[in-house]
Amino acid sequence: MILKSIHQTEKISKEDFIKNYKKKQIPLLIKGYAKEWQTFDQWNFDYIKEKAKGQVVPIYDNKPADANKSSDTPATHMKMDEYINEIQNQDSDKRIFFYIIKNKLPELLDGFVYPDFGMKIFKQIQTLFFGGNQAKVLMHYDVDMSDFFHVHFEGKKRILLFDQSQSKYIYKVPLSVHTIESIDYDHPDYDKYPALKKAEGYEVFMEHGDMLYIPKAWWHFNRYVEAGFSMSMREMPNPLRFSNFINMFYQVFIMRYTDKICRKIGKEKWIKYKEDWAFRNSEKALKKLNQ
Repeated sequence: MILKSIHQTEKISKEDFIKNYKKKQIPLLIKGYAKEWQTFDQWNFDYIKEKAKGQVVPIYDNKPADANKSSDTPATHMKMDEYINEIQNQDSDKRIFFYIIKNKLPELLDGFVYPDFGMKIFKQIQTLFFGGNQAKVLMHYDVDMSDFFHVHFEGKKRILLFDQSQSKYIYKVPLSVHTIESIDYDHPDYDKYPALKKAEGYEVFMEHGDMLYIPKAWWHFNRYVEAGFSMSMREMPNPLRFSNFINMFYQVFIMRYTDKICRKIGKEKWIKYKEDWAFRNSEKALKKLNQ
């Protein structure tokens, strides 16, 4: 993979952000952004352990999804405080996905001020994502096709970003929003996945308080280098842009449910068929590039 360092800054005006990043759909890392928050001191494991003690949450891990179950079926359930204690004190690939703050921990948002960068944030679904030091989230893009801010807390996190033009080189699985699950983006096997050599993207390392802007439909792979958690704030979809509406409608209601139906019927055979299809597409793109 051909990975560049992401654009980063410590300060940026709303006008500069809109002109140079939002309109151009270029990702940006704002270092230490959250440290300016008045309530920054409560965005840590200790606060969440205390306030969410006893809450039972679904837990995911790095194992491939079971073909006989829905792809979003959790591996197990744990109490929030016990989960955080575990990832703080031992190696773990356990993670929490899509923890909605307003429903589960609304006091975390007391005194919170939303970023003023010209994005209308969807305030109902601010979400937290947690991971141990071996947790990773497979390469994917978000089905709602929205721009979003991603703020990270506690230990370091590595993120890879690719725009949609690179789909053909990163083995996008047809009728899905992810790539082939067996690809190890920490140690890519270029003999098995040769098209990956041509994929051009960004590598980002996030630390406590950093905020990352990710444009809509950008591919992202997340790897928790150390135990930590992140918050995502999504932009409200703009229904006035017809092309955006059609794209989102296709992703959410046609592609997603077609895949779910075929997965339920074909199970492991359907998953294998799609992965073979992804291989053929990427090998075809690589061959065309090398001509």
